[in-house]
Amino acid sequence: MFCWMDFKTHDVGATAGFLAALLGWECAVAEEDPRRAVSVYAEGVRIGGVSDLSRPPYPPGLPAHTAYYIAVDDADGRTAAAEAAGARVVVEPFDAGGQGRVATLVDPVGAAVSLWEGRSLRGWARPRTLRLACAEPERAADFYTRVLGAVPRGASIVRGDAAPAWELVLADRDPRALAGPARERGGAVVREGGVTRLRSAEGLSFVLGSPDGARGGHADGAAVRP
Repeated sequence: MFCWMDFKTHDVGATAGFLAALLGWECAVAEEDPRRAVSVYAEGVRIGGVSDLSRPPYPPGLPAHTAYYIAVDDADGRTAAAEAAGARVVVEPFDAGGQGRVATLVDPVGAAVSLWEGRSLRGWARPRTLRLACAEPERAADFYTRVLGAVPRGASIVRGDAAPAWELVLADRDPRALAGPARERGGAVVREGGVTRLRSAEGLSFVLGSPDGARGGHADGAAVRP
């Protein structure tokens, strides 16, 4: 299942403030983290972090994005299986301190995802719904089944024309209630491609409503007003 998120941004403070104000998540420096990075907590559980794209090892010009991590039992073995099934390995498995072992890949339909073999850091204990929209949903589902034994719990793979990317689905959030606070922080609630999304000022996004995006009746591309 998906267990961890890393919000990669050029403005750590603004992103942390957006997550706290709009979603009610706590953003704070984890005392046990020697890097003194900002961690994200929900319901008292550490579910992710906020990374600064202005610092190494990130190359200049990399756009803000969210990296999602799938919990696996064997990062090395699953990475090898993913490569054999057609994935491109971007970052080979490596030890992330004493917290776990991680690898990053791009799946055969073009979506980036990381594999996380947790040790001291395990992330969300309960599955959350994530959505992957791509031109070849059957191919994507077959890939994850071959690599992981099944499509990850909570994952929804649907047909879509936009660039493939995993997104967290917030089914219990009211778009109209979020529209004003999002706008105050430079973000927006928008309807595009049949899907309602919450976007931060840098473009980090979450799906609002069901995994198929069915929420509201607003025109594509139009901001949802409170």
